[in-house]
Amino acid sequence: MLLKQYNIALLLFLSPFLIFAQQISGKVTSNNSPVPYASIYIKNSSTGTIADENGNYELSVGSGNLILIVKSQGYRTLEEEFRLNVNESKTLNFELIEDALGLDQVVVSATRNQIGKKEAPVIVKVLTPKVFKATQSFTLADGLNFQPGVRMETNCQNCGFTQVRMNGLEGQYTQILVNSRPVFSALNGVYGLEQIPVSIIDRVEVVRSGGSALFGSNAIAGTINVITKEPTDDNWEVSSTLALIDGKTADRNVNLNASIVSDDLSSGVTFYGIYRNRDGFDANGDGFTEITVLENNSLGAKAFLRPNDNSRIGFDFTAIREYRRGGDQLELAPQFTNITEELDHNTIFSGLDYELFNDERTNTFSIYTSIQHTDRDSYYGGLGGGTAPEDFELANNAFGATTDLAFVSGAKFSHKFKNNDVITTGLEYQLNDTDDEILGYNRVVDQKVNSFGFYGQYEWKPSKKFIALLGARLDHVNVDGFYNIQDISRTSNVSQTVLSPRLTLLYNVTDKLQLRGGYARGFRAPQAFNEDLHISSVGGEQRFVILGNNLENEFSNAFTASLDFTKDFGKTQTNLLVEGFYTSLENPFTIVSTGTSLPNGSILEETRNGSSAYVAGANVELSIVPSPALAFQAGITIQEAVYDEAQILFETDGSVPNETDVIIDEFVRTPNVYGFLTSYWNINKAFKLDITGNYTGPMVVPFVVRESGFMDLVDTNAFFDMTTKLTYHFDLKKEFHVELSGGVQNLFGSYQDDFDSGPTRDSDFIYGPNRPRTFFIGLKFGNF
Repeated sequence: MLLKQYNIALLLFLSPFLIFAQQISGKVTSNNSPVPYASIYIKNSSTGTIADENGNYELSVGSGNLILIVKSQGYRTLEEEFRLNVNESKTLNFELIEDALGLDQVVVSATRNQIGKKEAPVIVKVLTPKVFKATQSFTLADGLNFQPGVRMETNCQNCGFTQVRMNGLEGQYTQILVNSRPVFSALNGVYGLEQIPVSIIDRVEVVRSGGSALFGSNAIAGTINVITKEPTDDNWEVSSTLALIDGKTADRNVNLNASIVSDDLSSGVTFYGIYRNRDGFDANGDGFTEITVLENNSLGAKAFLRPNDNSRIGFDFTAIREYRRGGDQLELAPQFTNITEELDHNTIFSGLDYELFNDERTNTFSIYTSIQHTDRDSYYGGLGGGTAPEDFELANNAFGATTDLAFVSGAKFSHKFKNNDVITTGLEYQLNDTDDEILGYNRVVDQKVNSFGFYGQYEWKPSKKFIALLGARLDHVNVDGFYNIQDISRTSNVSQTVLSPRLTLLYNVTDKLQLRGGYARGFRAPQAFNEDLHISSVGGEQRFVILGNNLENEFSNAFTASLDFTKDFGKTQTNLLVEGFYTSLENPFTIVSTGTSLPNGSILEETRNGSSAYVAGANVELSIVPSPALAFQAGITIQEAVYDEAQILFETDGSVPNETDVIIDEFVRTPNVYGFLTSYWNINKAFKLDITGNYTGPMVVPFVVRESGFMDLVDTNAFFDMTTKLTYHFDLKKEFHVELSGGVQNLFGSYQDDFDSGPTRDSDFIYGPNRPRTFFIGLKFGNF
């Protein structure tokens, strides 16, 4: 049923039905079996139909030289050119090949228009629910590791702060989009990747390297576009999973999904609900958590309405309530513990869009608006091992409150010329308003960022072999920020206009070999990013980040070049992607530990402009699919991330004899080698085996020695985190399916073994896989 609805929707989008005198008919099959509900239409026309449940079709067409296109979800698109005379009838049968490599997937993140992956001038990698299921991912943060050049990391034992690194750059260099809209704010970047459950995700599109010409100033490392599920047919499912971290700490997860679509496909809505409850985990037995307590309750819906064949209205809404707590003595109120970081988020995402097409689908106009609002209650503090009255007074001062608003609204127009060139233009307004206060520490972040953007791009297609994409985005950015910690105040008043150009080229050497190359320039204005909004602890004291004086814009120049080779060896489908990247940074923002204690004993860190830097390397990905029942994929990234001059990480204040500055010329927490593998084997119709894994090479991680407050640099070991999962599928009846699953995450127990301990620990000294060996079982049922 899902396949039928998909292809009907595709047909309605591509072509209203017209009647002609000439007739073609035939059957669509794959491996000698019918392909039901395949879409069949004439290229560059408004003529099409769909096959019936047995793969048979009939179509009335005009006469002359025609190109017939056959499409079906999960199969490679087929084109056949033929001639049809007046009053002639013809039988055309088609044999489709399964698109095991996903080469014919349609993506939107490359050009901001729908385009096939193989035709996109920019490489777009797609994470699907298939990958999330195989890797036993609960949230977006769990599944992002399984792409070349992308690595998730956890940065705090107390609160579980996570960030994604792309091509070696920190999380604030990556633009996170929700349904192609930049409403994922700096505050969301601290914990939000763990707040988006995979059960609501249709796919995640990843574009590596600069994309600021399309999506704004923060897309220096790349763009991650989270596309939530669309209603496609009437379906429902319920799933539940129980995981035992290290065999003893429970992580419970329940998901409900349901969709309703009208018979004429003119409207539909999908609903989803999530409940997650995870206990805290203490890895080294010191009474302090390495994995936080976590409770997540989410509810959402996504709907569409087609008033007619040439227009579409879409609406989405998600409400997330997440509570997390780490530290010690979890049963006590936080101010009576040694160290606690406690966050209670209430977040709403919502969006509305309207699309309008002409009959020929050559003009597309859309307007959209999206909003995100978060209320957060927080606690960062504790007694720090002390028992004096002033310790209790400081502990009571650690409560905070945060409000965060992100709003985006815009309009886009694209026109496709007769020669298939496409021009796209658009206007976009973005607002991010953050108010973060901990009054007891006299800590305030009051920041408003307004951005007005105009973008344009031209897809030039002089031949079937060559495509050039030339674009630019003009942004006018206003930053009005006030930042205060104890007796130190800073402001940021920025008003400037910046042009960010982009050029990408695609050359089809053959049908099997594609070469791509590109350049993009990006920038970031001085403001508080996700790392600046995160508070950690060391030595029993809080560690705060404040913007430095006289910060200048950070600029980037990103270059990419790739080779994409696809070839079938008999029935074995293979794909090899080799991509080189080089990104230079001018005035990069760096965080320096000043060695200065605030009046209440807290530690001050400062964001400053560093010397120029660059990240250079290569992503290599190999996919092999011997049969529909067996598939392998592996990727590796080899890179170098260095500053032109050594940077200060720790700046002594001169109060300790023989204490010196700590400097380093390479990026910390950035391995030079990392990678992934995924594989699945459909043993038979009932059983499926998934084996997946991540490799993280050695890296340098800062460690603050609690006795002195001095920073040390630790060389870490390599890690390999492998997951095995076995799934059993059976049908109680035709429309009621059941799946039982079980397996082990981090099978070899590759986990950090040198955590700092006790109430004065350095909570940022955490690296490697996000959990130790974990056993899990799952149940899913419905008509999926």
